[in-house]
Amino acid sequence: MTERDTMEYDVVTVGAGPSGLAFAIKLKQLDPAIRVCVIEKSSTIGAHILSGAVIEPGPLDELLPGWRKAPPPICVPAAQDEFYLLTRAKHYKLPTPPQMNNHGNFIVSLGAMCAWLAPQAEALGVEIYPGFAASETLFDERGAVCGVRIGDMGVAKDGSHKPAYTQGIDIKAPISVFAEGARGHLAKQLVKRYELDRFADPQAYSIGIKELWQVPAGRSEPGRIIHTIGWPVDSATYGGSFIYHLDRDRIAIGYVVGLDYADPNLAPYELFQQFKHHPLVKPQLEGGTILSAGARALASGGWQSLPQVEMPGALLIGDNAGTLNLPKIKGVHQAMRGGMLAAQHLARSRSVVGWDAALRNSVVATELRKVRNIKPGFKKGLWFGLGNAAWETLTAGHSPWTLRHRVADYARLQKVEHYLVPDRGFVERTLPPRDRLAGVYFAATEHDEDQPVHLQVADTSICIDRCAKEFNNPCTRFCPVSVYEMIDDANGKRLQINAGNCVHCKTCDIKDPYQIINWVTPEGGAGPNYQNL
Repeated sequence: MTERDTMEYDVVTVGAGPSGLAFAIKLKQLDPAIRVCVIEKSSTIGAHILSGAVIEPGPLDELLPGWRKAPPPICVPAAQDEFYLLTRAKHYKLPTPPQMNNHGNFIVSLGAMCAWLAPQAEALGVEIYPGFAASETLFDERGAVCGVRIGDMGVAKDGSHKPAYTQGIDIKAPISVFAEGARGHLAKQLVKRYELDRFADPQAYSIGIKELWQVPAGRSEPGRIIHTIGWPVDSATYGGSFIYHLDRDRIAIGYVVGLDYADPNLAPYELFQQFKHHPLVKPQLEGGTILSAGARALASGGWQSLPQVEMPGALLIGDNAGTLNLPKIKGVHQAMRGGMLAAQHLARSRSVVGWDAALRNSVVATELRKVRNIKPGFKKGLWFGLGNAAWETLTAGHSPWTLRHRVADYARLQKVEHYLVPDRGFVERTLPPRDRLAGVYFAATEHDEDQPVHLQVADTSICIDRCAKEFNNPCTRFCPVSVYEMIDDANGKRLQINAGNCVHCKTCDIKDPYQIINWVTPEGGAGPNYQNL
C-alpha cells in the first residue's frame, strides 16, 4: 500500500446539503482568507438531496440578500394552506396549526436549491468536490478529529483491486464540520466514540418518501399546500402527508412515517401508495406521470435528542445534529441557520470549543425547545397527540414538563405474536409505480455491482432464524426500495441484499430490531440521482 496523498485545509466540511453549503458560504463571507473545502458523496451537488420542501426565507435573506432577483430553479411562493383529517373514504378540513402557516414562505426543490447554492460558494473561493465519499474519520495522536479519508475507488466485491483502482486521499484540517444529514455514518461513529449523546434522549427518526409528478395541463395550482393526518396509518402510528403544487403543472407529493412504529408488518412505502389513492388525492394525480422519486430519513427527536454538537477537532450541524422542527415539517431554515451560526462561531473563536453552548443558546435551539413536547405526545396515539399539540401551541411550549423519547425507535417494534395488525382498509392500487422495484427506476440510483456491499449485516443467521420468527423479517418491508429479500430455494433460506437498489435513506440502519445492519458509504458518486426533489 502506497502512502496516501494528502490535501490540507483550514476547515473541511462533509456534506453539501443546505447546512454544509450555508456554513461554507458564511465562513468565507466572514473570512475570505480561510481555506474551506466541501466534500459530497453524490455524483453531482443535489443528487442525494430530498425534502418537501417549503422553506422559511429568513436565513437565505441573511446569507444572500439579493437571492430573490435570481432565485433557485424551482421557487414558488406559498399561496394557500389546507389541513385535513382523512378517513378511508372521506376528508375533514381542520384549522391549519399556527406553526404550519406558510404565508411568506416558498416551495422549492431542495436538491435544485443546493445545486444553485454551490456555485455561489465556489465564487467565494470554497472548493467543492462532488463524488468524494468520506469513508473514515481521521484522528491525531491526541485523539482529536483531524480530517477525513476519501474512500478508495475501484475495489471489487471480494476486496481485490480492479484495473481502475484509485486510492482515496486524506483531507486534513484542524477543524472538521459534519453536515451529512440524518444518521450520517461518520457522525454515528463519532457520537459513539465521544459519547455525545450521554445526556440526550435517543434520537427519533421518521422516513419521508416523495414523488414529483407531471400532471395534465391546468391541474396544478401553484402555491397550494396541503397537509393531512389520519388514514392510511392507524391512530397508534405517527404519519402524515404533504402535497405541494408547483409551477409548470408539477406536483410534489410525499408521506412521512415515524420510525417509532410498533407494527412489525408495517410497510411505509405501501402507506404512501395507499394515501395516493384517497379520494382527495387521486384526482390530483390521475393522468399524470412520475418524474422523480426517492426516500430519506429525518432526525425528528428535537430538543430532547439533541446531542453534544462539539468534540475535539469537529462539530455537528444540520440534520447531523438533529435540528429539524417536525411540527412545522421544516428543517431547511434550521439547518441553514445552524450552519451560519457555526461559521460565525469559528470565524470569531477559531475553535470548536463553545459551539455546543452557542447552539443551545441560539434561535435554533429556542425553536426546538418551544415544540419539544409535540412529537413525543403522539407516542400515546393520534387523539392524545392532537390534544397535546393544541395545548403546547396555546402555551407556546411553556409547559413545566418535558416528554421524553425513552427508547430508540428500533426497540419500539413489537414481536409478531404480540401485535394485532389493524385493518387499514387498503384498496387496489392503479396509480404508478406498480411496486417498489418500479419505484427504484424513478430514483435513478446507480451502484457498481462489483464493489463491497455497503449494507453490512453482522450476523445473517439471525435474519434466517430468530428475526423470521420474532419479527417476520421487517427489513423486507421498511426498506422503501426492496434492498432486502429473504430467499428460500433449493439452496436453503438466505438473506439477499440488493445493494444496487439503495437510495441511502438509512432506514435499515435505524429500524433493524437487532441493530446488526450497518450502513456505510459506497464508492463516491454511487446512489440515487434525484431530479428536482
